[in-house]
Amino acid sequence: MKSVKIVEVGLRDGLQNETTMLSVDQRLVLLKKLIEAGVTHFEIGAFVSPEWVPQMSVTADLIGKYYSSSVYNKKFSASVLVPNEKGMRLAIEAGVKEVAIFASCSETFSKKNINCTIDESFERFKPVIALAKKHKIKVRGYLSTCFSCPFEGAISQKKVIAIARRMFKLGVYEVSIGDTIGAAHVGEVRTLFSKLKKAIPIKNLAGHFHDTRGQALANILAAYDLGVRTFDTSLGGLGGCPYAPGASGNVATEDVVYMFEGMKVKTGLKLDKLVELNQWLQPLMNHSLPSKVGRVGRLKPLKK
Repeated sequence: MKSVKIVEVGLRDGLQNETTMLSVDQRLVLLKKLIEAGVTHFEIGAFVSPEWVPQMSVTADLIGKYYSSSVYNKKFSASVLVPNEKGMRLAIEAGVKEVAIFASCSETFSKKNINCTIDESFERFKPVIALAKKHKIKVRGYLSTCFSCPFEGAISQKKVIAIARRMFKLGVYEVSIGDTIGAAHVGEVRTLFSKLKKAIPIKNLAGHFHDTRGQALANILAAYDLGVRTFDTSLGGLGGCPYAPGASGNVATEDVVYMFEGMKVKTGLKLDKLVELNQWLQPLMNHSLPSKVGRVGRLKPLKK
């Protein structure tokens, strides 16, 4: 049976732009429920400035509680986002075994998001990668604004490929290609990934699609048809970026699982539990979540 890997990013990318601040204990319950639903690859938080992203200020506490919880499994991939050496050292102190770094394909977005140029961001990665090798920590790479930027508009695919190759050469095991503002369409996805897989092995590429314009599932399918087998998703469609005006949430985990189930592609996730979790989470966030499947669940024939 064919399969895909789902990386749940709700606890980091999903929560970072929310106005409601979940407690450490609430986040731990959310993580436990995600694991019960079959999630084995997930972002648990980020070591970033609490002044700029206050939602991530509890990351160290959450990691500690997860490591001492009943659902902790050393085989699971629990990743933390780190922007620089300082964040990396905090990750090492917390005992993290996987981190993620991130760069932009837009100079303007890079300056607004992490207050540096693209070249400067890669300079910041050097000590992170060196420490990762020293401490045997896996590193995943994120590329944002791979299709469009809220400030610059369309991004050159030639530029995206060059930056993706540059990131892969650093030693990351995977490069996640991000449609940060949800502006990509199937034609662009097909073209970009067709070119990318000539520069980077397809097994080392992932897709990270936002659903701002309702195109995320179609874009995931287009990437899947080209051989991509790893996709970032967020429970309920939580998410958005503080520095990407107009960007809505990530594609919903439930919606992606529903699509792949219908295609007989294994995800390892339990759809019914994800739907239940969606209903549990909405009151905590104080708003409805955009997931379509999370709202209605599976098709259930009406009683006669």
